[in-house]
Amino acid sequence: MTHEVRPPFPPFTRETAVEKVRLAEDGWNSRDPEKVARAYTADSRWRNRAEFIHGRDEIVAFLTRKWRRELDYRLIKEPWAFAGDRIAVRFAYEWHDDAGTWFRSYGNENWEFDENGLMRVRHASINDLPIRESERAYHWPLGRRPDDHPGLGDLGF
Repeated sequence: MTHEVRPPFPPFTRETAVEKVRLAEDGWNSRDPEKVARAYTADSRWRNRAEFIHGRDEIVAFLTRKWRRELDYRLIKEPWAFAGDRIAVRFAYEWHDDAGTWFRSYGNENWEFDENGLMRVRHASINDLPIRESERAYHWPLGRRPDDHPGLGDLGF
């Protein structure tokens, strides 16, 4: 039997919380629903906006729908606080719809992990702000954010 683990593990230190958040950001920027879902427990519970999601199959279905609608998605996450097996995160991502309207979506997430470093609970509150294409701040090629790209604080988000 394969034992799933996803370091770093709780309890989190400042260093490991920063690492965990960056690994999550990198996963989401891959826009690969199957890859992202592997970071969550098989019975993970989410609240994403007003949608309630249970388990990896629903996570994959949700993310597949999300990235079909949210085109050219680029995300930055930063830790806000951490304690024990929990991390609070703030984030902002940019995307456009199929009509070419750009958005910056801002939000906060509360995460809880199991002892193997898999996320078992995710609560996300998100607001979408329409922006002009000229207001975009995320211009890196699709995929992982470059290490030298400014973070949320540097961008004033």
